[in-house]
Amino acid sequence: MSAARRSTAVRSRRGAVAPAEDRRFRRAQARPAARRRRERWRRALSVARVSALVLGLVLCGLYVWRTLPDASFLRVQAIEVRGTAHVSSGEALAILEGLRGQPLLRADLEAWRARLQSSAWVKQATLHRVLPSTIEVDIVERVPVAIGRDGDRLFLVDSTGTVIDEFGPRYGDFDLPLVDGLIETGARDSAAHAQRAALGARVLAAFAAERDVLDRVSQIDVRDPRNAIVLLEDDEARLHLGDRAFVERVRSYLELAPALRSDAAVLDYVDLRFDARVFVRPSPEAVRARAAATTSDAPAAAGGTGAGPRDAAFD
Repeated sequence: MSAARRSTAVRSRRGAVAPAEDRRFRRAQARPAARRRRERWRRALSVARVSALVLGLVLCGLYVWRTLPDASFLRVQAIEVRGTAHVSSGEALAILEGLRGQPLLRADLEAWRARLQSSAWVKQATLHRVLPSTIEVDIVERVPVAIGRDGDRLFLVDSTGTVIDEFGPRYGDFDLPLVDGLIETGARDSAAHAQRAALGARVLAAFAAERDVLDRVSQIDVRDPRNAIVLLEDDEARLHLGDRAFVERVRSYLELAPALRSDAAVLDYVDLRFDARVFVRPSPEAVRARAAATTSDAPAAAGGTGAGPRDAAFD
């Protein structure tokens, strides 16, 4: 049988002719699948390596975080105190003594700051960590502006009326005005005392902001919670300032004082609470001296008597 007939017979028996194999086509189908499998393995290995590295770093970080702060070279060994004048460095270090030896990174600096500020002289304290083993302490002290009087006891107070310390010989260099009514131990009327203390604090804050005025003030009386009374250095006149504009009213008096004294050499008080008008009362001694002079100069027949104390109002 010829080749052509055998081919026809094959087609007739199978009904179709199978195409010849193409080796290149089969290799093209096989290679990408293997390549994809290899790529997947490579990616999996890369992810595993990165995950292992990250896990190792995390574990190392946890170990360092848990153990490093307690290392001996990171414990507080030195405490440096700055900004003290009246609070001695020794006193501040005594308050902070328990801080020495604690882990620098774990020490509760806020709690130690609160302890420092419990000292009456300390207005504000700030603590800083300095690696590897130092704590720096910056202190802002209170500034005394007056001496509060409570009976026979005297106290240094700042511009807020806060008691700093009991006044004694070691504070003899302070030349400060005396304040009555600001401090009252065992006050029966706590509400009234709070009002007096609030008035005293406002007066002190106002004068502390104007140092030239504060330096001229000799005494302050806030026992009347609606009227602060002030005495100036080398001046016997009691200045009634009310409950506001304290500095402005003292300056107004200083400008008017020469004119006021031309009518009365010695003044008992000057009421400055009414800004448009100033009320003046001469001292009783000045009134009596003037009355005696008037009587001696008057004719005997007149039989006049001296005038009693009076208030004079000036626009």
